[in-house]
Amino acid sequence: MSAEIKVKRLSSRKRSRDRRISNLTPVRKMTSASGRQCPDHTGQMELSSAMDQSMDAKFSEYCSDTEDLFGDYDSIVSDSSFLAKLDRVGHDIDHTTSSRCPVVMLAGNPDFTSLKSSTDNCPKQSCDDSMTESFLEGFTDDSFVDMPSSQLAFLQDPQTADRNCCTDEDKTSMPMRHPEKSVSTEDRNERHIAPKARKSVSDNLKRAMMANAATPSSVSRTAVQKEAVVTEEISVAMQAMESVSMVTTDLGPFFGLPTKVKELICNLKGIKDLYEWQKTCLNLDSVQQRRNLIYSLPTSGGKTLVAEILILKELLCRKRDALFILPYISLVQEKVRGLTSFALELDFMVEEYAGSKGRFPPVKRRGKRSLYIATIEKAHGLVNSLIEANRLDNVGLVVVDELHMLGDGSRGAIIEMTLAKVLYISKSTQIIGMSATLGNVQDIQTFLKAENYTNDFRPVELKEYVKLKDSIYEVDSKEEECFRFSRLLNFKYSTAMQKIDQDHIVALVTEVIPSQSCLVFCPTKKNCENVAGMICKYLKEDFIQHKQAEKAVLLGELRSSGNGSLCPVLKKTVPYGLAYHHSGLTSEERKLVEEAYSAGVLCLLTCTSTLAAGINLPARRVILRSPYVAADFLKRSQYKQMVGRAGRAGIDTHGESILILQDKDKVLVKKLVSAPMEICISNLMHSDGKGVLSLILSVIGLNITNSLEQIRDFMSGTLLSVQEKQVCLERSLWEVIQECVELLKEKGLVTVSTEPQDGTLQVTKLGRATYKGSVDLTYCDLLYRDLAKGLESLMLDSFLHLIYLVTPYDMVSQCKPDWMVYFRQFTMLSAVEQKMCAAVGVSESFVARKAAGQNVKKNVDQVVVSRLYLALVLLSLLKETDLWSVADRFQLSRGFIQTLLSSSSVFCSCVLHFTEELEEFWPFKALLTELNRRLTYCVQAELIPLMEVAGVMERRAKQLYNAGYTTLAHLANADPNVLAKTVENLFKKQANQIVASAKMLLNEKADALQEEMDDLLMMPLDLLSL
Repeated sequence: MSAEIKVKRLSSRKRSRDRRISNLTPVRKMTSASGRQCPDHTGQMELSSAMDQSMDAKFSEYCSDTEDLFGDYDSIVSDSSFLAKLDRVGHDIDHTTSSRCPVVMLAGNPDFTSLKSSTDNCPKQSCDDSMTESFLEGFTDDSFVDMPSSQLAFLQDPQTADRNCCTDEDKTSMPMRHPEKSVSTEDRNERHIAPKARKSVSDNLKRAMMANAATPSSVSRTAVQKEAVVTEEISVAMQAMESVSMVTTDLGPFFGLPTKVKELICNLKGIKDLYEWQKTCLNLDSVQQRRNLIYSLPTSGGKTLVAEILILKELLCRKRDALFILPYISLVQEKVRGLTSFALELDFMVEEYAGSKGRFPPVKRRGKRSLYIATIEKAHGLVNSLIEANRLDNVGLVVVDELHMLGDGSRGAIIEMTLAKVLYISKSTQIIGMSATLGNVQDIQTFLKAENYTNDFRPVELKEYVKLKDSIYEVDSKEEECFRFSRLLNFKYSTAMQKIDQDHIVALVTEVIPSQSCLVFCPTKKNCENVAGMICKYLKEDFIQHKQAEKAVLLGELRSSGNGSLCPVLKKTVPYGLAYHHSGLTSEERKLVEEAYSAGVLCLLTCTSTLAAGINLPARRVILRSPYVAADFLKRSQYKQMVGRAGRAGIDTHGESILILQDKDKVLVKKLVSAPMEICISNLMHSDGKGVLSLILSVIGLNITNSLEQIRDFMSGTLLSVQEKQVCLERSLWEVIQECVELLKEKGLVTVSTEPQDGTLQVTKLGRATYKGSVDLTYCDLLYRDLAKGLESLMLDSFLHLIYLVTPYDMVSQCKPDWMVYFRQFTMLSAVEQKMCAAVGVSESFVARKAAGQNVKKNVDQVVVSRLYLALVLLSLLKETDLWSVADRFQLSRGFIQTLLSSSSVFCSCVLHFTEELEEFWPFKALLTELNRRLTYCVQAELIPLMEVAGVMERRAKQLYNAGYTTLAHLANADPNVLAKTVENLFKKQANQIVASAKMLLNEKADALQEEMDDLLMMPLDLLSL
């Protein structure tokens, strides 16, 4: 063996194969492919030479001895010198083993390489030692570096060894053709026989390689190799993370993830490389060592991509679930659509928790990890359900977008409650917060026990300007006046035009459109529509010619979404490439407008401030029509969020914002553009401490705390505790806690244990129903009374009574009844429905007198009256499912009606969970389940399965249904190319997203059923036995 072994390369190219080469063992492949199993001949002790010859003949059909079996790998088959050496080694082994240790062939096993182990009556210097000295001496671990992946996987994979039943005593360097049956040591000792003459090692080697080559398979070699690489890289990343140190930040090929993730980001997002700040952030010690982190950057800096990479690392490498909290339903739906393709490729689940969607607690999956994408309110309910099920530790990462919303009223209080519970219960869960620049980030750091990373990076330079009269000034904090003169407006105005467009908006927008995009933020919804119409009046006819065909398609889509109805303002503005965007539009109209703007079909949007906080729609120029939102002066954070939309990465070299101001606002605007960011204050004391009340109720109900001292300990970990001196001015936090507990006792939500010397706090049934239903403490008593009263005379002839019970209390103040419309709709009700209205406190005579303008002496609860009016709106909508006609009949905006519908669906879900905890309300469970389904989609029943798919609205669902895609299975198995061609105005990217979302939803439902079946079939651990 001292002579050098020469290895020839017969072919420098890969040969194409019609079959896949798997990384499984050759034996298993051959056995499965042939469809035959080796018969168990107990009495047979030897292999017949006829069988050897037939096997050799079979292999020769596929390849010859001189064929290069491994494509572009180094071939050893045709190297006669190497094979000669193998023959000599085989001869030496035969000679040695025959004299020292006989070969044992087990009955029924055609293996020609198995040697009897040293434990079976063999001396310590066994045949294995001989092989080591003679043959395997030169083949160290390094020798296997260049082996084909399938052979290397065979040698390294312990599962493969298990499948072939190779025990520790019977290991061999050659792959076995057929699995060996397990045989006891006693049986082996009884079966010692004289071995048959062995075939040479070279023959065995050639036959093993030819068996590999001859194995037919339906799996692509390229696909298997890619899969093997991904699996290997994930394994490497996991090992690296376990051994990570302060010195090393390189966790793997792509920040601890397989290169496939980088390819997906490139293919699906169009991102080829990360910004330097993103690379720095991902390599921070706090990220590598899983400490909590807050990172703050300006709008459009690329914060979300960092969060997504961290989420993928948690799902793929650490094999734990993740929770992604976003502020708005539209953002949740957009993120679900965007990450579904990643989930299908990388084998994890994406679950939507928004509106009425989401299951509490979520399905417990054994095989896959889940990414929960949730709104603020749904995330709180999800965390509560996981704590109750003792599963919060399964969530390894919580990511919060727009963390600065901690200071945003009641929604900020809910974020604080959620994070405080995660911090207190699960010490292994990492929290990542994304935020705009904060003025008091140290307080948030203390609350979250987090580190902070801040960067002022923007992908596109932002230049801020203000306009006063006909002059443009650049914002410069170094200047004494904060403003530096830049230029005069160059636009000729007629006298009539000057009167209408006093702020020169037309001049400002025509400098950039139609070749570039522009956003105009307006203080009110009505102003958005007026400004869009005014601009169109003074635009040239050339604007109509720009992308005329695409705009005609958009108008058709808008008309189709309204079942033939089209907004008159959009009908006028869209041909010029303009549209307005605010909550008065339906969600489908907003989606169409956003897509058209992103595609460049629309070049200008007039919008309210909500667009800046929602979906990312950048523009070359952003114009702020006024420094006000409604009647309130802009906050610094609102201003930064709006101007942050200026500049499109990859398109513009810079972005610019122009704030239009009047002389009277000059001083306030100076403070606005130069002031530091607002500080973020805890909102648990918002609305007379409603947040503290809700938090204490839930921590008692979830058995997190059961005494005043424990509550005090829990509250010490909140942002309110960090800011106690700023927020609790009149009394200490301890006094607030004591007062809140007493108030909860008075409301009948909390009680003290009756056990002597116990004194533990417990929630009542009403208290449990309140926190599990996420019902506002202001309305829990009222809701209980309404449900109890309704149960006494529940009217089921129509949905009206149930709809009334789930009409949100907080929507009442947003709508003032039109009494003539009220009376007209009241008279159209059936006798049973009118009787129900009288039972809740609204009679026909009362409505008639109000419609006639007469005074009503009888005291009537105005909340009940307004709530019933909204219930009539919802009833009409469920009957007709045509939002436009209902909006016209009740003289309400279609946007308001859709908001009412969405809010009712969410509140119906809350009431359902509320009633599930109270035995006296048992009939409501089945009734509200069906009503919730109808309110969620409000379409014809056959369209509901299609509407469940993320991104599919009513108009698209009708198109899909008419095209033959009538079920979720049809959609999940559709070809995106065929789908795009079949459905009108459906782009390839949209088709891909729809199919991917349908597949994910189908997988989710199938997995849930599988998990349920597994639970049913699982043997109880506490089963009694004799």
